[in-house]
Parts: sequence; C-alpha cells; structure tokens
Amino acid sequence: MKQHKVILADNHQNMLAGERTLLESMFEAVFMVADEASLMEAAEKLSPDLIVADLSLPVTREINIVRRLKKAFPGIKLIILSVHDEGTAVGECLVAGASGFVLKRTVVNDLAPAIETVMKGELYVSPSVVQIERSGETAVKESG
Repeated sequence: MKQHKVILADNHQNMLAGERTLLESMFEAVFMVADEASLMEAAEKLSPDLIVADLSLPVTREINIVRRLKKAFPGIKLIILSVHDEGTAVGECLVAGASGFVLKRTVVNDLAPAIETVMKGELYVSPSVVQIERSGETAVKESG
C-alpha cells in the first residue's frame, strides 16, 4: 500500500499525531489537516486514495463531513473516526458513503485493519459496534 496517499482530518492534535504514527509505514504520503476548509483544499490538490476524518469535524454546508466529502469527491475512499458507537451514527455514515467507521477508543487496534479492508473495496466497522442498521436492514452485527 506504500504507493497510496492519505489525508487525516481531526481537530484534536493528539489524535492526528497518533494516527499519523500508525499510518506512516502504510502510505507513501500522510497529510494532516485540522478543519473542513483545509481538508477540502488538500483533497482537491492531492487527490488522495483515502481520507480518514473525524465525524465531529465542523462542516459548513452539509449535515456531516461524510456527505460533504462524498459529494465533492465521490471516488475517494473514506473512513470515519468517532466517539459515537450508536447504530444510528454508524448507519448514517455508511448510507452517506463512508467505507469504514472506526471508534476513536479503539483506533490503535482498528485503524490498520480498517484501511486494509476499505482499500480492497469492502466495508469496515469497528468490532465493538454492536449493531448498525442501514436502510432498515442489519448491515453489520458484531460484538466484542
């Protein structure tokens, strides 16, 4: 996967630094941003293969960052990081176009497998998420 580029978007500097450390060995280039404007600009200029973004990143025009990114860059793979483990939050992200959902509390263990799964074109959800409903059907049902 060393030939790919990734953008990490999180307004928590400690999270950004930790995520970058995890990913530097997996990607040719790892870029970090802390706000929506920087993320949109970086995605346009860099054409990354993957964006890893905090769900709580403030956005200006859409309800959440997933919708904004998928509308602007439909071909980019997207993994969402969040403190929320409710099925509704996860389901909304997947329906909006995210390929992965990783809980911030399990990012150390889940981010690398999430990236490997998403880069293969598959969906990934942190195993500790109990149930996710997508369009009224259960898409993922795991516990751990």
